[in-house]
Amino acid sequence: MNENRRVTKAAGIIGTATLLSRILGFIRDMLIAWFFGAGLITDAFFVAFRIPNLLRRLFAEGTLSIVFVPVFTDYLAREGREEAFRMARSAVRMLSVILVILTIAGIAGAPLIVRAIAPGFDGPHFHTTVLLTRIMFPYMFFICLVALAMGILNVLGHFTAPAFSPVLLNLAIIGSVLFLSPRMTSPVNGLAIGVLLGGMLQLALQIPFMIRKGFYFWQSARIYHPGLKRIGKLMGPAVLGAAAYQINILVSTLLASMLPEGSVSYLYYADRLIQFPLGLFAISTSVAVLPSLSRQAAARDFKGLGDTFAFSIGMISFITLPSMIGLIVLREPIVAVIFGRGAFGAEDIRMTAHALLFYGVGLWAFSAVRIVVAAFYAIQDTRTPVRAANISIAANVVLGMALMGPLGHGGLALATSIASLINLGLLSLALRRKLGIFPWKKIVVSISKSMISSLIMGVFLLWWIHRIPSIGCGMTPDLIFHVIYAIIVGIVIYSMSALVLQRNEFKAVIALVNRH
Repeated sequence: MNENRRVTKAAGIIGTATLLSRILGFIRDMLIAWFFGAGLITDAFFVAFRIPNLLRRLFAEGTLSIVFVPVFTDYLAREGREEAFRMARSAVRMLSVILVILTIAGIAGAPLIVRAIAPGFDGPHFHTTVLLTRIMFPYMFFICLVALAMGILNVLGHFTAPAFSPVLLNLAIIGSVLFLSPRMTSPVNGLAIGVLLGGMLQLALQIPFMIRKGFYFWQSARIYHPGLKRIGKLMGPAVLGAAAYQINILVSTLLASMLPEGSVSYLYYADRLIQFPLGLFAISTSVAVLPSLSRQAAARDFKGLGDTFAFSIGMISFITLPSMIGLIVLREPIVAVIFGRGAFGAEDIRMTAHALLFYGVGLWAFSAVRIVVAAFYAIQDTRTPVRAANISIAANVVLGMALMGPLGHGGLALATSIASLINLGLLSLALRRKLGIFPWKKIVVSISKSMISSLIMGVFLLWWIHRIPSIGCGMTPDLIFHVIYAIIVGIVIYSMSALVLQRNEFKAVIALVNRH
């Protein structure tokens, strides 16, 4: 199968699953906002949840998956299926041992971790966060093994089970809000237990599909395999390189803990809205493209690798650029529709929209970085991404401290966006020097056409937003109608503009929809 078709098909499967997960994620967050609002309790939960989530990004999806896939692919191509499976089983055993040690250490050291992550927390705020961290820390054990299973299944051509696993996490948290939290003395503890149950369910989902592919956990394998040394060499410097965005978000959380109460929650809710297009298109495309890029790198087909890379950048630009414009222009009405009910009042809507404006500026950079990093890992270069990430993280810290004064929590969101733009620029320049045969002109033209179509759509949205009713009362039927109408007409205008410009990505998306 043509690699671009492979990427499109895989991205379609992952995107469909991610859409369901994001919808449930919004329902989850709406319920959390409804029952808990934005304050001390939600600040504590979001900080505590970010700790195992960050470790997952750093040591699992952020590094382990993307360094494991090229090595596993290379073993399949050169050593055969049996030896590749032997190496993978060793990776499962080694990772399990490491995760048990890290989990025990994390539970014991929770006070020190919370003090480092949220130095502005004290008193009940601090103690609640420590307790929630201890409840949720074992989630890291389950989700890291899920990430390894995802890498194995994706290389073997199966994307469905890994893609749908986040759905189970959201269902577990929704269930905990509705049925567990109301029955507990401290309702927020029910949220934490829901996260832990979600991790268990996600791992359980992968096992039958791995067995169907012929991968049996219980078959003999050494705890150490020579292939693990290659993974370790790639993974060491990759921790920062692949997780720069998450580390920048963590820096924002740390600094936000020093701002007025609710700042952490405002950033979290705004980030959730950014994560919808980011997860639905950018992350799904980067996951789908990595096996294809790895196969082409193993075959030394760098021209094909360049074409696949250009196609992927074009695809995410086609989706994320209009999403970026839409979120920026419609930020307050969207926040009101999604979160504006119960304990989440008008001031919470306004402050969340303030953060969303500045996160939205960086949406395309957040997305494109995923594809560029995947290209580096496909050719097993981990040093370049980490050098760019170090500069990006340093810029985020400096900009965050400089901007949080005049812009509050919005300044922290803007710092994260600027840092990602810096990261993308550095990586793109490095990739151009390393692989000059890439079709850079084609990429620039593709991005420019997407931006022109997005701006045409944006003009309509700017005109329509003045007709949208006041958001002072939060979500109302009239507000929902106006927002949905704006989104639908905006999509139509963007699609017509793209069609006039003869967008190849438009044709690819239509073909994808027809297949699914």
